Amino acid sequence: MNILGRKVVLRALEEADAPLLHAWSNDPEIWQRLGGWHFPSSLTETRAWIAAQSNASADQRFAITWDGSLLGTANLVEIDWKNRHAFHGMMIGAVEARRQGIGTDTIMTVMRHAFDEMGLERLDGSIIEYNEASLRAYARCGWVVEGRQRRWFHRQGRFWDRIIVGITRDDYHGLCDRTGYWD
Repeated sequence: MNILGRKVVLRALEEADAPLLHAWSNDPEIWQRLGGWHFPSSLTETRAWIAAQSNASADQRFAITWDGSLLGTANLVEIDWKNRHAFHGMMIGAVEARRQGIGTDTIMTVMRHAFDEMGLERLDGSIIEYNEASLRAYARCGWVVEGRQRRWFHRQGRFWDRIIVGITRDDYHGLCDRTGYWD
């Protein structure tokens, strides 16, 4: 099953995605904008990671595509079915896809899937403080800054804050009503 946005299609990760995902996973410019700890990885490790993804997992990872081209990945991880929330993140690896509305459409598509199909109540995320493009994209999509963890990430020889963002199902539906995003 594919998840359709206005521009993007979210689909399962495929073995054929491995070479491009491997290149992105070893690109320091991309990983400077993302959280977590990153080590150089091999193509074999990337293929094994893709093979380990499963619909039965509490972590759902998607390929972001546009006109059939792989542009990045999106996820819903740490899904808590009892309390109906999950953590969301994404990575746009394709430089040519940036500033094209792909990130915004991906966020909106993930939210529609999470809230309307999965029945979740809220989504959480975090952004490194200097990633202003991501902060703007999530704000456009109705996400609210809910907190800040000081000196969380070490990048570029110094510490940076982690900006905690979140959105509820009601926030999302209100945004859709105001903007007519899916009309």
